[in-house]
Amino acid sequence: MTAGSSRARSRAGLALPLLLGLGLAASAPLPSAAQSPPSAAQGLQPIPKLTARVTDLTGTLTADQQSALGQKLAAFESAKGAQLAVLLVPTTAPEEIEQYSIRVVEQWKLGRHKVDDGALLIIAKNDHHVRIEVGYGLEGVLTDAMCNRIISQTIRPAFRQGNYYGGVDAGLDQMMKLIEGEPLPPPNTIGSPASARAARPPCR
Repeated sequence: MTAGSSRARSRAGLALPLLLGLGLAASAPLPSAAQSPPSAAQGLQPIPKLTARVTDLTGTLTADQQSALGQKLAAFESAKGAQLAVLLVPTTAPEEIEQYSIRVVEQWKLGRHKVDDGALLIIAKNDHHVRIEVGYGLEGVLTDAMCNRIISQTIRPAFRQGNYYGGVDAGLDQMMKLIEGEPLPPPNTIGSPASARAARPPCR
């Protein structure tokens, strides 16, 4: 499996080869995810619409597991302000996960406006790739080194055992623990919830 993290807004990232066994098995709650129209660039994977904090297009997580993760992320967003999201897709081909994940965060616009405190945990299950994209506001704590450590030491071992929910859950816990120490503006003082950000221009 490939693990990687990047500062999404600057398009600078780090992707490290990490071998993984083949045993892959703030705001009001958001409705379940829906697929968006195909990308204008022919042949690229479409970006799902942001309608939930956890979007699983692989059928890996149960409805209860997605709900539990979503509630955890909603509570964290309400308490801290930072917005985290999870995306599971079968593949990002023909793009590498780095390029696909950047397209996702530019469309989803995670994090508060001017604070840019969003982060995306993305898993391309069939490709055996995992990546964390981080906004500028969190890059001081969710560094490339820390993100790759979370992936290699926490998420990857759980995935090896077929425990996708456990890997995602523990990975998010570690991400949130790091963000807790970051001095961010209080919740509900800057920006707007994700569901109201459609008019915000793409991140540059």
